Amino acid sequence: MGDIDEALERADHEGFTRNPPRSIQARVTFLLKQLKSAKAVAQEIGVTADSVNRYRRGARKNPPKEVADRIDAAVRARWQPRVRRRRREQAAATTGITVETRARFGYTAPVGSTDDGRVRRLTVHLPPAYADRLFEAQREGADDRLLRGIVAEGLQEIYFKDGGRRAQDLEVEFTDIDYFDVSF
Repeated sequence: MGDIDEALERADHEGFTRNPPRSIQARVTFLLKQLKSAKAVAQEIGVTADSVNRYRRGARKNPPKEVADRIDAAVRARWQPRVRRRRREQAAATTGITVETRARFGYTAPVGSTDDGRVRRLTVHLPPAYADRLFEAQREGADDRLLRGIVAEGLQEIYFKDGGRRAQDLEVEFTDIDYFDVSF
């Protein structure tokens, strides 16, 4: 999972209307309802089916940190799918997304201007069309390189070219991401 995938997942989690279950027993019970069998849950979190049943019964309450993290990730990935879908549809149709990043931006520009890459911190609101393309690419399993390209194009058009009002021949490259965050 790349920087942009992780940021989109974090943004999804910020939109939850209720918190996911907290105890290991409640989380495993939720996973059992979603995946329908202890064997499926065991494969998802990397333990045996017997361990899953012990967590469900409350016989084991403190799994190793790696297992607890996998349980948490599995629960969050399945928690409130309709809320997530509704927020993404709204962002793709009407509201767009806000991107906050600190990264190196390289430029291909006409002769006489600088093309040295620079680290910049940007907070830019991208219109719904870019949100839609980003969500669609993520849904299709696109790699981080393609997702970066979509974000770079959006930043290029909205921030650097100011919606077509300047720097018509500028091409922006988005590299060396220090941090990346999305909200919608």
